[in-house]
Amino acid sequence: MLGNYITLFQDINIEEKIKNAPDSGYEIGIAIGTYLPFVILVVIAYFVYYKAKNRKDLED
Repeated sequence: MLGNYITLFQDINIEEKIKNAPDSGYEIGIAIGTYLPFVILVVIAYFVYYKAKNRKDLED
């Protein structure tokens, strides 16, 4: 439910931003800013999975 409200505020058109970019540095910044949060979430998810899988107190 909260996700629906957040997506309303984050209506971002990346292609339009890249098309209107003043230089190539701005385009690179848009690409990094778009993909970096996803990459960070994947790394955090893997770290949590790895830690949960290798817990010593679990006896399989």
